[in-house]
Amino acid sequence: MTSSPNSRDSAWVLEATIRTARAADPQWQEQLDRLRPIASYDPETQTWCARLGALDLASLQMLQTLFDTARVHGTEVRLTPVAVPAYWDGPAFTRGADVAALLEVQTDRGRPLGQLPLA
Repeated sequence: MTSSPNSRDSAWVLEATIRTARAADPQWQEQLDRLRPIASYDPETQTWCARLGALDLASLQMLQTLFDTARVHGTEVRLTPVAVPAYWDGPAFTRGADVAALLEVQTDRGRPLGQLPLA
């Protein structure tokens, strides 16, 4: 599912972006505190961005934090596969099946990301 940092042929990472709360919003500092440890801020687009190249526990926790923060602040998370940036030294996705696994997570919208369905 993922490759080592050294093999970059057809490799990609998942870019998660979330629009910020308005600076005048009293929840701005709360959003800042929640997102600063896991994402970088782009003042030009007024979005937070995080990238991941594996679906491990740390990545799922990061995605859950992004989705929870988006819900609290009335915004959304956008997930986009992008080419591996030159500076990236982490794992990367390498196959189309990786996308299918991510889309499967999207089909269960009634439960938190990472929570197993109740049968």
